[in-house]
Amino acid sequence: MSAETQTLALLNTAAFLLCVSFCAYVLSILVFHLKTRRSRGGSPDGFDWHIIVPCRNEASVIGDTLRQLLGDFPQVTVWCVDDASDDGTLAELAAFTDEPRVHVVRRQLPHARQGKGAALNAAWRCIEQSLPADVDRSRVIVGVLDADSRLDPQGPVALSGRQYFGATEVGAVQVEVRMLQCARRRYAPASEVSRWGRLLIRLQDMEFRAPIAAMQSLRRQTGSVAMGGNGQFTRLSLLNDIAAEHGTPWHGALLEDFELGLHILLAGGRTEYCAESWVAQEALTRIRPLVRQRTRWAQGSMQCGRYLGRVLRSPRIRNSATLEITHFLAAPWTQLLGTPIYVACLAVMVYYVDQTVGGLRGWWDGGGWGVPPLVLVFGIGPFALWGIVYRARCEPQLSVGKALLLGVCHWLYSYAQSLAVWLAFARMVTARTDWQKTARAADPKAQPPPVRAVGRVAVPTQPRRAHPARGSSRVAGPRSIRPPRHLVHLTTTPTTDRPTIAHVRK
Repeated sequence: MSAETQTLALLNTAAFLLCVSFCAYVLSILVFHLKTRRSRGGSPDGFDWHIIVPCRNEASVIGDTLRQLLGDFPQVTVWCVDDASDDGTLAELAAFTDEPRVHVVRRQLPHARQGKGAALNAAWRCIEQSLPADVDRSRVIVGVLDADSRLDPQGPVALSGRQYFGATEVGAVQVEVRMLQCARRRYAPASEVSRWGRLLIRLQDMEFRAPIAAMQSLRRQTGSVAMGGNGQFTRLSLLNDIAAEHGTPWHGALLEDFELGLHILLAGGRTEYCAESWVAQEALTRIRPLVRQRTRWAQGSMQCGRYLGRVLRSPRIRNSATLEITHFLAAPWTQLLGTPIYVACLAVMVYYVDQTVGGLRGWWDGGGWGVPPLVLVFGIGPFALWGIVYRARCEPQLSVGKALLLGVCHWLYSYAQSLAVWLAFARMVTARTDWQKTARAADPKAQPPPVRAVGRVAVPTQPRRAHPARGSSRVAGPRSIRPPRHLVHLTTTPTTDRPTIAHVRK
């Protein structure tokens, strides 16, 4: 056998194994997803509910989110973490000064803007300090919501069920994620979106409610349900256990939600996925922010690879969970491997078409006709079927034709993830861990600074800002305000970096 033949055989074998393993995984998660049964809820009155809302430049959305939380959840205490916002977020929060269930944790530079995990840790410390020493921390539930979210009004009822926090062995629960623009009309923002933007919104909604929900259904069976950055709920006692071992509950990975889930499993806790409840978040309407978001997720997954050894050695994680976690952590690296293999296969096919007598027609008659069915079955099919699943379980008003078209678009949409994996790999190689917050559709457009005339030259004037080190209460926004006395003022000491609470209304 010639070297060329051996190379082609190896290439074909690698491509075939990658395709078969991917299709087998899709089939397995689909089977468990279709068999998932809904459970009854319970009484939320037996728990003390606290929700953390990280806020960094969220002036355009935080007011509506707080009004919804206060209106729909009379038993919930909300902790907003202002992470050195400079867009008037504090001014928006000041509208809730008379609401005793809203507390604001202020983080100031240079200790602020150290990542979402650091902001969540600050709120966790404040929650812990605000509770009496004799309170049962296992009955205190800490949730995390994004500043643009809308939580299902029946969420606490569903989470209190016997399958979730009604079972003492369950330490954390993740609820289903939906896109806000596809949720009920009362929550959907009235903004003009292009046809392309509407397609991206629908694709993200289908992604979370079909394939990602199906992955979580499989993880329920393996015991490895992953936490999400939005709509995660954890017992305070378990967060304290993790902090006792590692210093804080949340850590520095860009995928801090999945990292928390790993720590929960390593600590012996059980995680669950609640399909009976949901949280709606704002979908991205442009491809560039979407790729940036998925790049952060892919890089965070790569960072969490450092936990693989501990997962493999842990006696608290069963074998099925270990296999699923290993698969997830290996996924971005498998995509990096698969890209050159598939590109090489395409290049070889083009070469043979060019070299075959009769060109494309000769190649087709000589057996090339078998390639399109293979692409359909192993390439497009595993993505396209989610359009039908999405219609059957989530959006029955969609026609079969639109559902199939949405599935095919999902196949094309998946290439954004492939691009994101390579961008994440480049960031890992260059040791970049910084991140720029994704702008929201509701955010006001950036305005050029005002100018003043100096002779014949227009010089931009700089807005006056208080120096962070002076602890001034002036903030950028419609007006400067002094934080009300019931706001939690987070101060950080240079040596311990531990927050203290002042002026908390009981």
